[in-house]
Amino acid sequence: MKSLFKTLALATAIGLSATTQALTVGFAQVGSESGWRTSFSESVKAEADKRGITLKFSDAQQKQENQIKAVRSFIAQRVDAILIAPVVETGWQPVLVEAKRARIPVVILDRNVAVSDHSLYLTRIAPDFEVEGQRAANWLTEKTQGKCNILELQGTVGSSAALGRMKGFNETIAHFPDTKIVRSQTAEFTRAKGKEVMETMLKAEGGGKSICAIWAHNDEMALGAIQAVKEAGLQPGKDILVVSVDAVDDALKAIVAGEINVSVELSPHLGGPAFDVINEYRAGKKEFDKWIRMGGAVFTQENAAQELAKRASK
Repeated sequence: MKSLFKTLALATAIGLSATTQALTVGFAQVGSESGWRTSFSESVKAEADKRGITLKFSDAQQKQENQIKAVRSFIAQRVDAILIAPVVETGWQPVLVEAKRARIPVVILDRNVAVSDHSLYLTRIAPDFEVEGQRAANWLTEKTQGKCNILELQGTVGSSAALGRMKGFNETIAHFPDTKIVRSQTAEFTRAKGKEVMETMLKAEGGGKSICAIWAHNDEMALGAIQAVKEAGLQPGKDILVVSVDAVDDALKAIVAGEINVSVELSPHLGGPAFDVINEYRAGKKEFDKWIRMGGAVFTQENAAQELAKRASK
């Protein structure tokens, strides 16, 4: 009898192990518009490999219609779960309803979705974009004693990252009458557009000599902007302060070089927490906090070099 129980227990364990290893997850990613986005994708893939999860990856090339098409394909393939890093907030309810009807759990990563029924997804794993904007503005207003003319490079229009960072930054500088954004335009979170838009802004501002700072919604736009500042004959980080978000390696190198002043970290390591949630759901847990917040550090010349060394040693 004991032998029979042992045999059954072993068979159960093997079955559970096989189920875990056979887990298939679809991941609808925004694209590869930035170094941070690429790191994010790579970290999810690496975590999936580590856990023996089959990951079906889709690069939407910054187009929501491609993401929705990918999610519908995942549903048709009967994957075990779906991860979505949405391009924009709106327009997600119909396809999420389809996933729920198919009994496929969905986890939202990074940017948010605007839906009327929050039971359509298990949770969202992401930073607080408003706090990121606040932290960037706090550094800038302290550095400039509340007196600064700012050029703003916005992220993708309608994305929660752009909306949140803008709101947090604007609400913070509203307490400083002599700090204001004089020009603001989207550069779509890309380095090339960051350079292009900044060239136009600097020309419109007579070369930029009256400008105190550049506020970029991500590092890629900031890195493009500093090239435009150099070509305008000014020194980024000195003649014009540069404030950004993400803390990718290239931005930290620019901080060490004195060309970016500060970058608020956005961790790309969202895959581990996402797969943990999926495992908990499959184990029977049904209720999750609707927002699992991810934190990050603020990097300046005081700590950027140490962080780069730390990352290189991993």
